[in-house]
Amino acid sequence: MATIRNPIEYANDSLKGLGHVLGSTFHAVGGADETRHAAPPVVSRIGFADLRDALAKGFNDFGAFRTDVIFLVLVYPVIGLVLARAAFGQDMLPLLFPLASGFALVGPVAAVGLYEMSRRREQGHEISWADAFGVVRSPAFGAIMVLGLLLVGIFGVWLFAAQLIYDMTLGPEPPASFLGFAHDVFTTSAGWTMIVVGVGVGFLFAVAVLAISVVSFPLMLDRGTALDTAVGTSIRAVKANPGPMAVWGMIVAGGLVLGSIPLFIGLIIVMPVLGHATWHLYRKVVPRP
Repeated sequence: MATIRNPIEYANDSLKGLGHVLGSTFHAVGGADETRHAAPPVVSRIGFADLRDALAKGFNDFGAFRTDVIFLVLVYPVIGLVLARAAFGQDMLPLLFPLASGFALVGPVAAVGLYEMSRRREQGHEISWADAFGVVRSPAFGAIMVLGLLLVGIFGVWLFAAQLIYDMTLGPEPPASFLGFAHDVFTTSAGWTMIVVGVGVGFLFAVAVLAISVVSFPLMLDRGTALDTAVGTSIRAVKANPGPMAVWGMIVAGGLVLGSIPLFIGLIIVMPVLGHATWHLYRKVVPRP
């Protein structure tokens, strides 16, 4: 029983610690005075039809930007392949799935350039891949970077937790081969314990990231909102729309996992579609003032 409980308790303690980190960064990046003292953005309730519409608009943006966006996101499968090669080459097989699923944790910051492209298209501008880098001119770029570093930190804690779960179930010795590892995972009680606990702990990380980032990055980019206001608005959006946001989280996680399976090549399509769709979801959840 202790084997199952300890990793979950560790993950909870880690998330609490990250909450304290959030509290300290809020004071460091407060936003402009006019946004700091402005009323918090209004959050609207949405339905499942809004999710379909956001995805449809995401596909539409991807179709409009296809050549530029594919060039822009080629880095994602390359990074994935490098990580996979590192896992095989350094006896890190137990972290191969956590590395792949971890794209869902850092995806929001990786998609900031895509939000900018959708924003500019919405305004009627001609768009190229270079416009994705217009985010660096945003008044909220510092806050965006801070929240992005926080998500990278969460990703690192997730990998640490995943390694701990492996050590307490199938480990601590590294697997001898990929086939041997797969056999142990799916045919032993320790392997199934690792799967169940790993999925449970990963779910906690995914919920935390969804809550703090689902609309915060687009909101900061769009209005130059202070970091604490953006994160608070994102949390309020999840609380106001628990069902649709849960489904959205599953769509994002499922899409990224599917995009990672064929050697991460699918991310060339999945990442831009989800990125553009997230912008349109933000528009529905946080209406214009």
